[in-house]
Amino acid sequence: MPADAPDPLYDRLTAYAGRPAATAGTGKDPVNLPMIRHWCEAMGDTSPAYRGPDAVAPPTMLQAWTMGGLTGHPHGTGRSAAYDELLGLLDGAGYTSVVATDCEQEYLRPLRPGDLITFDAAIESVSRRKTTKLGTGYFVTTRMDVLANGEPAGTHRFRILKYRPAQRRTARPAEEPPLRPRPVINRDNAGFWSGVAEHRLLIQRCTGCATLRFPWLPGCNACAGQEWDTVEASGEGTVFSHVVMHHPSFPAFDPSGEGGPYAVALIELAEGVRIVGNVVGVPYDKVRVGLPVRLEFLRTDPDLELPVFRASEGG
Repeated sequence: MPADAPDPLYDRLTAYAGRPAATAGTGKDPVNLPMIRHWCEAMGDTSPAYRGPDAVAPPTMLQAWTMGGLTGHPHGTGRSAAYDELLGLLDGAGYTSVVATDCEQEYLRPLRPGDLITFDAAIESVSRRKTTKLGTGYFVTTRMDVLANGEPAGTHRFRILKYRPAQRRTARPAEEPPLRPRPVINRDNAGFWSGVAEHRLLIQRCTGCATLRFPWLPGCNACAGQEWDTVEASGEGTVFSHVVMHHPSFPAFDPSGEGGPYAVALIELAEGVRIVGNVVGVPYDKVRVGLPVRLEFLRTDPDLELPVFRASEGG
């Protein structure tokens, strides 16, 4: 569709810009040390700023204090009728699929244990119709203003794409085998991928405090040191957690070419750091927490080799 073509639906959608997306929201719990501890353990963040009597919450927990959990927020708070109307309008026009695309956060002051969290959110914008590899649809951006004890504490912008899935190709020419997505290689992680090319799994080590870290980062999250070297992982590990991907299907992830379910695991290496990777050697429904695995390298196509983790069904 030409960029200047009429789009009556877009005109209707933009009428929602500025209307509430959530109203009178209240955090289910005050900021608290147990939640901070759980977050830090999950993220592997050992900063002393998040422990002890003067602890603050990690800034990126901003949204966590606003979530309603499985039971949601009390009636009359949380998501607004206007936001439901907007999504319903998109659903009715055939844009029934949704994917979260990105978020932006701004931090105005640290959150401390005992702070009471309140929030309001607005529909900030709706894009014009866009065509992506997933399909055609509209990007919807909401802005949440978070307050702690009535004082501005931060903002959280969240963007989704409501789209109509693109038609799948029914056949792929033999000369075009399905390819896995390419990893993003930048100056911060180039050394890791150089190690993979040599069949070595390299872990960063801070030369100041000797803390190991993964994924690769420009600085140490324990002492903020900027200098580091590397150690080579032994290759031994266990499955710390995992998910099974059912949809969307990616034929490149399945030797059968059908793109059927496959397991993605968080592997805890013997050195104590964790890495995300595929588990091979067992069916996806045999992957379990605690399953012993061993590093190997899989060439997925002429231009890509990846670290994966092999297990046996009896492991």
